[in-house]
Amino acid sequence: MSGRPFTRRDRTTREAEEAERLAPAAVRAADSRGRARPEPPDEYRTAFERDRDRITHAKAFRRLKHKTQVFINPEGDHYVTRLTHTIQVTQIARALAAALSLNEPLAEAIALGHDVGHSPFGHTGEEALSPYFPNGGWHHAAQSVRTFEVLEDLNLAWEVRDGIRAHSWKIQ
Repeated sequence: MSGRPFTRRDRTTREAEEAERLAPAAVRAADSRGRARPEPPDEYRTAFERDRDRITHAKAFRRLKHKTQVFINPEGDHYVTRLTHTIQVTQIARALAAALSLNEPLAEAIALGHDVGHSPFGHTGEEALSPYFPNGGWHHAAQSVRTFEVLEDLNLAWEVRDGIRAHSWKIQ
């Protein structure tokens, strides 16, 4: 065993590892289109790792634990919240990204943020609200981005915002 039990890997080292490891079509953090407001890079985390962490610490994300995914008897052991659903989606997104040599932190950030903007009563609530939004209706994906950008002011990378906005089947 060497005298150094830990190896320090800074952001530039990790970005170089991404360049070697990811599929040619994968998005690399070093090639991000940036943020709405420029900010200095983190010393250790890539842009997408930073966004994943920002989302998990956001108040809107934490509130998912109080929102139901499916209305069933809450006394049973099959009660699913939006937070439970989001964790499951994130695990699947990360596994698929790993299997396809895509950017795992980017997939995680998108998955973690995908349902934050849901209206009450899920997709039924979204349909009920749509007539009151004449420019294309209510879209929870667009509301998720608004929540992170306007209410939480997270200044997420363009790729994370775009992935959250475009995850829904309603986005053309």
